[in-house]
Amino acid sequence: MSHRRTFEFFGGVPEIVVPDNLKSGVTKAHRYEPDLNPSYAELAAHYGVAILPARVRAPKDKPKVEKGVQVVEQWILAPLRNRTFFWLEELNETLADGLDRLNTRPFQKLPGSRRSLFEELDRPALRPLPARPYEFAQWKKARAGIDYHVEVDHHYYSVP
Repeated sequence: MSHRRTFEFFGGVPEIVVPDNLKSGVTKAHRYEPDLNPSYAELAAHYGVAILPARVRAPKDKPKVEKGVQVVEQWILAPLRNRTFFWLEELNETLADGLDRLNTRPFQKLPGSRRSLFEELDRPALRPLPARPYEFAQWKKARAGIDYHVEVDHHYYSVP
């Protein structure tokens, strides 16, 4: 669902996604033919995106992401370390304001900001979102019992 929300936030779909080797997405890591979780592979097929997981313990495969995490920690999360939030909505609004400030903040050595570069370079390269958003599907291997039924969430379904 994080991928779905990310694609919706950016307003489009990239050609390639380079995730970490998270167990919920990548069953077996391999540089050229990773074994993806069936639900994750279904998400990739739905959005028409290629999944190329980063190598295990290889932060050089995604240095801009690693630097981006550091920038977010310094400019958005660090100023909030002494604040207490009582409502999730309040926290989300504060984080959204911080993200907006960070993205519109001018670069020191380059013209423009993160948002202006995204609008100029990245947004035109994104493919449009599909008409229907992806709906999560959970996969389970099951073997039919002697009565030709399988159990899913305490419900029994007959199978041929």
